[in-house]
Amino acid sequence: MPDYVFAYHGGETPTTQEEGEKAMAAWTAWFDGMGDAVVNPGNPVGLSKTVTAQGVEDDGGANPLTGFSVVAADTIEAAVEMAKGCPIVTDGSGSVEVAEIHEI
Repeated sequence: MPDYVFAYHGGETPTTQEEGEKAMAAWTAWFDGMGDAVVNPGNPVGLSKTVTAQGVEDDGGANPLTGFSVVAADTIEAAVEMAKGCPIVTDGSGSVEVAEIHEI
């Protein structure tokens, strides 16, 4: 079964402990719902830099990465269905890019 990376873009940083607990509960419930399909729950990431032939952008580009996870699924369509339940998708604050990881 292939693995897929979920690249998170956007989302909101909780500003209170209560918001943080609510966000963690949503993410935990989503991961629990995917069960053994979760290969690596990943982590949020810090500010990024985008490196191109033209130079370096300090803001991470037009749609900076905010986190990642790795899941196993039979097809990319199945992985996309899993991604639709992501808390930043369901609350409208971000998006999930889904790509198959190719073993080389």
